[in-house]
Amino acid sequence: MRLINLLKIAFKAIVLNKTRTLLTMLGIIIGVASVIAMLAIGEGSKESIRETISSMGSNMITIRPGADNRGPARGSGGDVQTLTLKDYEKIKQEATLLSYITPVVNGGGQVINGSNNWPSTIYGVNPEYLNIKVVDLQSGSMFTDAEVKSASKVALIGQTVVDNVFPDGQDPVGQMIRFDNIPFKVIGVLEEKGENTFGQDQDDVVIAPYTTVQKRILAIDYLNQIMASAISEDDAPDAVTQVTEILRSQHKLMDSDDDDFHVRSMEELISTFSSTSEMLTILLVAVASISLLIGGIGIMNIMYVSVKERTKEIGLRMAVGGKGSDILMQFLIEAILISITGGILGVILGLGATVFIEKFLNWPTSVALYSIVISFAVCAITGIFFGWYPARKASSLDPITALRYE
Repeated sequence: MRLINLLKIAFKAIVLNKTRTLLTMLGIIIGVASVIAMLAIGEGSKESIRETISSMGSNMITIRPGADNRGPARGSGGDVQTLTLKDYEKIKQEATLLSYITPVVNGGGQVINGSNNWPSTIYGVNPEYLNIKVVDLQSGSMFTDAEVKSASKVALIGQTVVDNVFPDGQDPVGQMIRFDNIPFKVIGVLEEKGENTFGQDQDDVVIAPYTTVQKRILAIDYLNQIMASAISEDDAPDAVTQVTEILRSQHKLMDSDDDDFHVRSMEELISTFSSTSEMLTILLVAVASISLLIGGIGIMNIMYVSVKERTKEIGLRMAVGGKGSDILMQFLIEAILISITGGILGVILGLGATVFIEKFLNWPTSVALYSIVISFAVCAITGIFFGWYPARKASSLDPITALRYE
């Protein structure tokens, strides 16, 4: 019963000073809304990165020539010639944790169809490439192993290439195009995938047998990279280790020698991007949390003012038998009510801001339940922490001195 009366008194005090209370809440409201919105952006970014990279092949493993010198000074692996078809055949023969594997050679050039031309990239692969990259065909069919062995001049093209070299809407399947003056018969069109995480157009590609690209276009006998797919995401780290051991043995590297190649899984890439995203989210939340601190200081300030204004009231309550603990609880409840109410309004504003960001700014967001729970917990702690000292001061006033206060 005593608690209910204290709640009524605290609520009445808040209602009597609506404008002042609302202004006090602003710091809490803005702080909570900012924290929820920032966490939503961070979570949304992580999910978007994971989904985008997974769409490129969540089990995918890439093997590139050259040492793994990560950092801004790292050069392109395309100039290093440490991967060969023998490496590909050795991995295919001995790796037990891979479901698909393909050699990859690639180069840039002009795709030409009549008077239409478009700069694009041609990738020389085998038929397992589509399974590794998780790409479906919109129309037509994939080339066969027999066409790879005979270095047939057949190709699949992406939607961007279709739009630019077949602008009249003509079905490309069965038509002839040229890539750097080498004629290719289009046997399939890839399903549209759009841009990847790095802003690269995944539909601006021409895919042909690697033997054809090696012999007829690039005139090389080495590979730009080898792509493979692990049996499952859980097997990807072990598959990376297995491939590394096979290649070290194949290249006759001593224990003291550095790798002249580097192997990466998509899981590693996802982890790297997620870590970066998490760090940015933490930074943004830390900045947003400053508003909560300011809001807490505002609550302390307003409670001090309230104690000063109601000194006579406090003295009267204590003179007629009110206990110090009752006065303490009265002001503490008032501070907590201000904080929790501000938290509720902040959550509503934060959710509204999240919807606005996703709908109008097209940023991926994902509101996590824990962000709302944390916000309420922080609000309660803020009310208790910043309301305690003024409440304690009010409860320790001498009744006689308080009654004489002007």
